[in-house]
Amino acid sequence: MAEINGVNVPFLPAGGVDQIRSRKLPFSENKVQSKFSDIFTEELNKFKFSAHASSRLESRNIELSGRDLARLESAFDKAMSKGAKDSLIMIDDKAFIVNVPNRTVVTALDGHQMASNVITNIDSAVIG
Repeated sequence: MAEINGVNVPFLPAGGVDQIRSRKLPFSENKVQSKFSDIFTEELNKFKFSAHASSRLESRNIELSGRDLARLESAFDKAMSKGAKDSLIMIDDKAFIVNVPNRTVVTALDGHQMASNVITNIDSAVIG
């Protein structure tokens, strides 16, 4: 029986055992690990919209540009650096209630809805 990495195999692979032993992987395990950790960290730092917030954005016709999303992400980072838990983030004529530790937008309002609402249960506000 042929042996590969200390395991007896009941067949002889095409090209022989020596070819399998000498085969190099096309990537380095360290590169894969660091790339995975970079991607994982990047994904953790992104924020998300709750189902409620998504439905509010749609029902209130609130559109967000790439710049708005970048400003919202920056506001999350500022709130987190100050230890905020539940914040009001204001961007131009839009307001977002967010849960900072979970990096989740809980609800969204536009200027018209803000005029007639009272915002409660927040511990901070970020004007971005």
